[in-house]
Amino acid sequence: MNLPILTIITFLPLIGVFFILFNKGEEERVGKISFHVSLLTSLLVFVLSLFLWFSFDKTISSFQFVEEKKWIIDFVKYKVGVDGISILFIVLTAFITPICIVATYNSVKFRKKDFFIALLVMETMMIGVFCSLDLFLFYLFFEAGLIPMFLIIGIWGGIRRVYAAFKFFLYTLLGSVFMLIAIIFIYMQTGTTDVEALLALDIPVQYQYLLWLGFFASFAVKTPMWPVHTWLPDAHVEAPTSGSVILAAILLKMAGYGFIRFSLGLFPVASDFFSPLVFSLSIIAIVYTSLVALVQKDMKKLIAYSSVAHMGFVTIGIFAFNSQGIEGSIFQMISHGIVSAALFLCVGVVYDRMHTRQISDYGGVSNVMPNYAIVFMIFILASLGLPGTSGFVGEILVLIGIFKTNYLVAFFAATGVVLSACYSLSLYRRVCFGEITNDKVKVLKDMSYSEFITLIPLLILVILLGVYPNIILDTISTSVENLVSVYNTKIATFNNLMIK
Repeated sequence: MNLPILTIITFLPLIGVFFILFNKGEEERVGKISFHVSLLTSLLVFVLSLFLWFSFDKTISSFQFVEEKKWIIDFVKYKVGVDGISILFIVLTAFITPICIVATYNSVKFRKKDFFIALLVMETMMIGVFCSLDLFLFYLFFEAGLIPMFLIIGIWGGIRRVYAAFKFFLYTLLGSVFMLIAIIFIYMQTGTTDVEALLALDIPVQYQYLLWLGFFASFAVKTPMWPVHTWLPDAHVEAPTSGSVILAAILLKMAGYGFIRFSLGLFPVASDFFSPLVFSLSIIAIVYTSLVALVQKDMKKLIAYSSVAHMGFVTIGIFAFNSQGIEGSIFQMISHGIVSAALFLCVGVVYDRMHTRQISDYGGVSNVMPNYAIVFMIFILASLGLPGTSGFVGEILVLIGIFKTNYLVAFFAATGVVLSACYSLSLYRRVCFGEITNDKVKVLKDMSYSEFITLIPLLILVILLGVYPNIILDTISTSVENLVSVYNTKIATFNNLMIK
């Protein structure tokens, strides 16, 4: 196509920001206009992302819709494109953003104009991450996304919002400094930061180990992996509902995508060497954070710790180095993006009514909010990986993939499935079942029309992907098989050289 579809999808939200900036007048009126402009813009981005997906050739493993031009300075090149791995994350981002905007309208009480600007800017940065084909461009989008999230947490968050915002910003920024150093070194050694060109090159093995650690420092924090995960629960608890949704559904996935695209693609020998480290940290994340989730008293914090555990499955699957493991990791990221978004929205529904997230303040909610209880139950079951939901497909593929590589790691990973059922069902029991002991619960009203609108699309996807996962698998399979094939070839070549 001659149409620069990726550039349009990436920067269209900034056009919405432009219109919102010049919207002046009474605050309530400005807030309504900003809401409608941002919703219309995000819906248009979503429609274009679907058009991109339907136009995508699933039988080709190479990058498609590639756009390339010089940008600002010679060694920073504007180059974008998608393959079967990245295109789904663009669609997921475009799908989640309008849901966040609708969910925000009643929960954000002040400076709505600024909030919607922050959401749209963040959408541009997140989409830019997934379609960047230049390392410097990837880094710019990757880090620029910190700024609007920092503002969302710091301005519209809870009581400890400033602490949580700075902790989030400093943790993630510090990790990314090492990635920037690694990118500069790659440019100095190869003379290019073009991702396509670098994937075709064999970066000298003596450099791969330190470069891998540089990228790992950034991705491990953003995933987040144990022990650099502590910023996530604070950020989730203090962030407004839409901030938590964006953080869990999209921002965490940028690191998982980075592991697949760069750690495996550019540094295969180092990835193989450091895989025991990744397995160890991932197992600790799955088991430890699941046990921590069991004793949480705050609903948001429980879901935040469960996110760390679920992302542990993602990193294990990626470093299984086989098609099942990597496909399972990608599917798990897509599923977790949908399910975690829904769970945080469900918490937001009752929080807007009760203004508390303490589990002990609830109980018996199903008696007064039956529709909410049904919807919440389905998402809880998807989170624990019930067959027939999207959560099951990713987990079973990861377990199959890692069992082929290391059955001991598979055993410990499987304990996470059991622990997930423990903390998820415990949360649901304490919130929805039992007698009503809090008088405020007795007068709760069931979900409103706008709340149904935000949750029903997520509910449909959870069931649809659980019943027919080929919607995702058909798109990613060719690119994943090519990635695994190239990885195996490079590892075999290295092993032969070592033998000689």
